[in-house]
Amino acid sequence: MEQNDALALFRRAGAYLEGHFRLSSGLHSTGSMQSALVLQHPADAAALGSALAARLSSLKADAVLAPALGGIIIGHEVARALGVRSLFAERAAPALVLRRGFALAPGERVVVVEDVFTTGGSTRETMDVARTAGAEVVGVAAIVDRSGGTIDFGVPAQSLIAISLPTYDPAQCPLCAQGVPVVKPGSRPG
Repeated sequence: MEQNDALALFRRAGAYLEGHFRLSSGLHSTGSMQSALVLQHPADAAALGSALAARLSSLKADAVLAPALGGIIIGHEVARALGVRSLFAERAAPALVLRRGFALAPGERVVVVEDVFTTGGSTRETMDVARTAGAEVVGVAAIVDRSGGTIDFGVPAQSLIAISLPTYDPAQCPLCAQGVPVVKPGSRPG
């Protein structure tokens, strides 16, 4: 699957939004990529997962670890395509942790899969969960990389869509300065 094919799925689902948004990172932006609107369609989720898995297969992962909530569906689809386990880390204030009986073994090869990279914060936090368990993070992946490929995770990184959407600290946001109302489309409350 090429970038244009993946973008077509987002456009068809109404998941590529333009306006004034407060992202889950707290930053403001003129664009939002709502993966959940695409992933609600099982055939599209499977296609995106298979496409990411094809880019990750050489890493020989034993498991896929995703951050809840946004990474769960795509993480599961990537794991299914790779034929490995799918786990997710969830927030137990203030950090992400493994719960529900999930565990990673020391030395287990893990790929962290996310729906969208913005700042890389939740992906790095998920990588820390795996490393704390003694697992080896061999790569990261997301459907969308909003940074246009500029984030360095220190391991191989893959995405289906690399797009540069501007982000602003709320104090310097030009849309706020113009009085344009901000919308919170993401998964995290607040």
